[in-house]
Amino acid sequence: MLSLSEIFSPEGPLARAIGGYRVRPQQLEMAEHIATAIKDCSAFIAEAGTGTGKTFAYLVPALRSGGKVIVSTGTKTLQDQLFNKDLPMVREVLKAPVKIALLKGRANYVCPYHLERAMAEGRFLTREDAADARRISVFAKATQSGDKAECLEVNENSPVWNHATSTRDNCLGQECPDYKECFVMQARREAMAADLVVVNHHLFFADVMLRDEGTAELLPACNTVIFDEAHQLPEVATLFFGDTVSTSQVLDLARDTRSEGLANARDCVDLQTAAKSLEKAARDLRLSVGIDSGRFSHGQLLEKTEFAPALQGLDDELAKFAAILETQAQRAEGLEKCWQRALELQRLLDQWQRTTDPGFVRWGEAFTHAFQLNSTPLDVASIFRKQMEGHPRAWIFTSATLAVQGRFHHYCAELGLGDPESGCWQSPFNYGEQAVLYVPQAMPDPNAWNYTDAVVDAAFPALKVAGGGAFFLCTSLRAMRRTHELLKAKLEDEGLDMPLLVQGEGSKNDLLDRFRRHGKAILVGSQSFWEGVDVRGEALSLVVIDKIPFAPPDDPVLSARIEQMKREGRNAFMEYQLPRAVINVKQGAGRLIRDETDKGVLMICDPRLISKPYGRRVWQSLPPMKRTRELQVVLDFFAQRSA
Repeated sequence: MLSLSEIFSPEGPLARAIGGYRVRPQQLEMAEHIATAIKDCSAFIAEAGTGTGKTFAYLVPALRSGGKVIVSTGTKTLQDQLFNKDLPMVREVLKAPVKIALLKGRANYVCPYHLERAMAEGRFLTREDAADARRISVFAKATQSGDKAECLEVNENSPVWNHATSTRDNCLGQECPDYKECFVMQARREAMAADLVVVNHHLFFADVMLRDEGTAELLPACNTVIFDEAHQLPEVATLFFGDTVSTSQVLDLARDTRSEGLANARDCVDLQTAAKSLEKAARDLRLSVGIDSGRFSHGQLLEKTEFAPALQGLDDELAKFAAILETQAQRAEGLEKCWQRALELQRLLDQWQRTTDPGFVRWGEAFTHAFQLNSTPLDVASIFRKQMEGHPRAWIFTSATLAVQGRFHHYCAELGLGDPESGCWQSPFNYGEQAVLYVPQAMPDPNAWNYTDAVVDAAFPALKVAGGGAFFLCTSLRAMRRTHELLKAKLEDEGLDMPLLVQGEGSKNDLLDRFRRHGKAILVGSQSFWEGVDVRGEALSLVVIDKIPFAPPDDPVLSARIEQMKREGRNAFMEYQLPRAVINVKQGAGRLIRDETDKGVLMICDPRLISKPYGRRVWQSLPPMKRTRELQVVLDFFAQRSA
């Protein structure tokens, strides 16, 4: 058996099989540490800068370990890339007799039963939706996996997918007439039989930890869990260790019950009437908090005069609805399921209203057409640690952004990891030659009314000399829209031919494809473009960050955490808010240099980077780029690049 140093060597199997393979000492070191952690069933944290080759650094020891491995990623995009490209390549190179499987949440697999029912009931009223439904139906008959990512003819955001997939609530399980051909069950069977399974963080917590969807057998059988993009874990864990109940769930229940009633209890007229009353109560609750989207603390919700009566109204209607459903539940499996769902929604609603646990914060979030009540733990460390203390296995956490100034204290505290072995490997790129960090002078206070205008004014000269190829990463949707508006006006005034794209115009992948294709485009985005985006070459040579991305202090969960930390005599800003912001800045900065030949400018407009003592902690965590406050240095850099 070849040693790791032989596998990663200039004459090794990876170098022979992969065109353009580079030997990186950091990659070998990281692989050796991970191999040791797997052998010892211990925890290991690895920060690996862009270009280190961290994917191969964990895949090689994982495929050679001989045990069952779960690899969990932050996004479905990386999940697909791992399963379809990286894993088969490394497995082939190593000649490893390892069976691999891809497992996603059930909302990613076509459900022929629900699709056929929706089509038979005439739920698709627009020509576009009806056409999408037909395309999905054709796809369902031809596909092996049922994974909607393979159905390229239908946009991933098409509303038809809601009717063409199942939820945990409405799945009929073994009672389903299509159970034997069920794509979800097929994917789970393959995952159980595989040596290495690729999941994503949401599925890991929903399925494996909370045992929600029947794959709880995966974790006990597994020897190693590897989290890639592990910086997202605290946020995802917080989401899944809490409880949520939404008006969307209520509306879905009413719709499904009406459908089941027409099929199996047509004589029960009360059921149809109650379904309409329930829908109205759910919509009234959404309207009770006002028309705007936003997050509200428990206290803010109670201040809204219409909220408490609307919540009570929904509670009452749900109780009546459940009582009628109970009388019909024995008539069909679908009606039985609807009754169980009604009881569960009652429980969650009641729990949200009554909970007094100081370790949880109650809050609500209004979306365009829905309202969600949340009960969120203020600290997931003890819950996560408990999950890790079961069966002995290796836990590997890796990302390009986990450390703050080379230390993992903040991350370990958030997840309750104690003080495990860790490693921090810098990117092999020559940042001093390849990149400039530019902080413009004379910027107003970030809270000033004209701040976004000042950002665009400061960035425009750099944008012109770069000839496009720019990301504008904004910390709020309002700033994103204003930035887009200002850039559009400036480009028109000066007659510049730079395609201007903005988040929301299409899917993320579609926008990125257009951005790469144009080569000289400008993309204005908010949170979803700060990470997981890989654009190489001159198509991206300027990244503009408007502000240090501190979470808004009026966010209900954050403000409750701050209060809790204050009560404990801790400094919430230095211990929690600043480290999170640093990790987010590192993610945004990581979009710029993706290759050894890339050159570009990272422009952070926030004056606090220089004026505040904590600003030093932010820029000291960034790669060692040349730093400047002079616009001329930026203009000269782009001029030399062109030459």
